[in-house]
Amino acid sequence: MESISFWGLIKAVFFAAGAVYIALALLLAIFQSRMIYYPTYSIDSTPRQIGLGYDDVDFVSDDGIRLNGWFIPAENRIGVLLFCHGNAGNISHRLESIKIFHDLGLSVFIFDYRGYGLSEGDPSENGTYRDVEAAWNHLTEISMIDPSEIIVFGRSLGGSIAAYIAKEQNPGALILESAMTSVPDIAAGMYPFLPVRLLARFEYNTIDYIREISCPVLVIHSPDDEIIPYENGQKLFAAANEPKLFLELTGGHNEGFLLAAKEYKDGLREFIGKILQE
Repeated sequence: MESISFWGLIKAVFFAAGAVYIALALLLAIFQSRMIYYPTYSIDSTPRQIGLGYDDVDFVSDDGIRLNGWFIPAENRIGVLLFCHGNAGNISHRLESIKIFHDLGLSVFIFDYRGYGLSEGDPSENGTYRDVEAAWNHLTEISMIDPSEIIVFGRSLGGSIAAYIAKEQNPGALILESAMTSVPDIAAGMYPFLPVRLLARFEYNTIDYIREISCPVLVIHSPDDEIIPYENGQKLFAAANEPKLFLELTGGHNEGFLLAAKEYKDGLREFIGKILQE
């Protein structure tokens, strides 16, 4: 009887563990979108709070989604930055970055993906690509800005979106900050015990995009990044074509550019200066 009870217990434990494993895999498969996108809808502040004038811009994607953004002009601009933000919040949470780029002499066009801020719709991978295409078209076709004057910038998830448009178009340069190689790569590191590469419904395959990009590339990453490991930045830099530069920061994923402010600004200034000299 003791032997039967023991083996019965072992079977029950394995059954329970299997059920938990399957449940976790199902949850991961079903709720992937909620694990990737964290939008907020209210606009909490505007560039006026940091002393900058701006134009509130509405534009439409090719599938009819109304999108919203800001164009912050710089006097005697040296270029225009197309700003692709990360997966949380909205454009009103990027004022510190807007100020940095504006002080470097860049006009900034920052926009919200569908489902973020005042933009309509619900976020999706294909949708974010359509959104950045619409933002690019607004700059080049409506505002009549030469593509060679545009620097595409992407932070975190926005790095994948920025790399996508740089692959599709021909900007003056691309800046990737705290960017990932792909969603499956990040998920595999977070959940090594689950078959995430089989379950993944999102790709955001930055490393494949960067191999097809011919414009100058700046990769920025911190070894202290607790969300997207430093090796992602190293791999992206290795895969990028010349000309390219790597800027190492200190500090975590969301505050590295602030904690290493001098190094960050100096690195951006050096990269932008080299672009303008070519």
